[in-house]
Amino acid sequence: MEYFIIIISAIFVSNIVLNQFLGICPFIGVSGKVSTSIGMSGAVLFVLTIATMVTWLIQIYILIPFGITFLQTIFFILVIAALVQMVELILKKVSPPLYQALGIFLPLITTNCAVLGVAIQAHSKNFNLMESVVFAIASAIGFGLAMVIFAGMREHLDLMKVPAGMKGVPIALVTAGILAMAFMGFSGLV
Repeated sequence: MEYFIIIISAIFVSNIVLNQFLGICPFIGVSGKVSTSIGMSGAVLFVLTIATMVTWLIQIYILIPFGITFLQTIFFILVIAALVQMVELILKKVSPPLYQALGIFLPLITTNCAVLGVAIQAHSKNFNLMESVVFAIASAIGFGLAMVIFAGMREHLDLMKVPAGMKGVPIALVTAGILAMAFMGFSGLV
């Protein structure tokens, strides 16, 4: 039951993008097309899961025993940067169109505060390794769900008549706000 609560909470109630406002840069920047947002969500899922697992191990077996927990953010950022480089190399070989479609946003996962935020939250919530991994996967699924829904809405908005002053980023921000309010409806679940 505890894992179920973590999953529901991370995906819907405390959605990393729509509730905690982490990872807004890729959320706004890559959500122009559903296909691109699915690719970005997959990359974030991989990086977020592995980064949370590795950072949890570093926190428990290196930072705490040596009394250097004040270096947590630096260690976590280095781990995330290394993982993003690995994902970038894999995407370049496996899916060159997706690699080119993501463009500058793939290296931005390095500075995506959602990845760092989930890694830090997993430790601050005193999760064990399995709970941390479940939390990371659920947070990434919540990130992906929000991105894909938002991308679908933006694709639909491109077909609609939008006033000239609202085209582009303004209507995207209004739509993101409405989507965030919709996700607030889940706040009573957990």
